[in-house]
Amino acid sequence: MVGYDPNSEAKSISATEVALAGSASGFVTRAVISPLDVIKIRFQLQIEQISSKNPLAKYHGILQSMHRIFHEEGLTAFWKGHVPAQLLSISYGAVQFVTFEFLTELVHKATPYNSRNFIVHFVCGGLAASTATMTVQPLDTLRTRFAAQGEPKVYQNLRHAVVTMYQTEGLLTFYRGLTPTIIAIFPYAGLQFSFYNLLQQVCEWLRPSEGKNAGNFKNLICGSCAGVISKTLTYPFDLFKKRLQVGGFEQARATFGQTHQTMEMLGESFTRC
Repeated sequence: MVGYDPNSEAKSISATEVALAGSASGFVTRAVISPLDVIKIRFQLQIEQISSKNPLAKYHGILQSMHRIFHEEGLTAFWKGHVPAQLLSISYGAVQFVTFEFLTELVHKATPYNSRNFIVHFVCGGLAASTATMTVQPLDTLRTRFAAQGEPKVYQNLRHAVVTMYQTEGLLTFYRGLTPTIIAIFPYAGLQFSFYNLLQQVCEWLRPSEGKNAGNFKNLICGSCAGVISKTLTYPFDLFKKRLQVGGFEQARATFGQTHQTMEMLGESFTRC
């Protein structure tokens, strides 16, 4: 995740190894967090206020949502859309890691800038994530729709979803929400890579004696903090994206409460006002 480092004593790794590392990390992460991701998507698509004081709200808390989803849809509901989600994570991770490694190395060799610079990591991270996003956007739309649908299911499997969406809504429906995604992903990934690198340097400055002994733990802490900071700052755009991705899919959400159709990002932002 740190990109090209000319001062690293470690053996240089190939683009294939970088891609495999990115894919593996995406695969494991997606499998672990899938239940929470389903709940997050349900929260994002709920028009009613998420509060136990609102009698019209179907979901009003994490534990209550987990219990209700399990009771109404079964345990497997927490892994709805897991196949496109895994394809999304594996593909996204591979493209993002390889592109970031390539861009940081290019900057170091072709420009006077240091590849470890905060701004360099921000720009290269943003470009790498934007490239990966445009590559896997159809999978993201499919994942959102699977996680959003209740019972009975509108889409029975991945093939049925692809064929149905293409026949009824056209090819461009797979790229719903691309604009807010790109607007969000550039600063999100840029900040994530930048803060990760910055936090790594801060740790090395605060505790230089540890060297590489606490490498894995340090990477975990720095990566988690960087992810929390960047996700919090760009979260509203993720909500816009999810609302756009289920446009034209209202029949599958009839049992969830209020629904409305949104065709553009600005329309979504004003709907809630």
